[in-house]
Amino acid sequence: MRDMVEIGMGRTARRTYELGDINIVPSRRTRSSKDVSTSWQLDAYRFEIPVLAHPTDALVSVEFAI
Repeated sequence: MRDMVEIGMGRTARRTYELGDINIVPSRRTRSSKDVSTSWQLDAYRFEIPVLAHPTDALVSVEFAI
């Protein structure tokens, strides 16, 4: 079921949401923190923490993003 909005003259569009419209609410934990790992491996390299980069050229160079 998609949330459709009438935009006039018998035309409709899908409703979209921005980041500010979405709230993430914590709930009861279902796993112990001892059971979860954020480490990852790429070929012979192992990383203990995740690496995240925002995909904009204002914050990250093209070489780093690729």
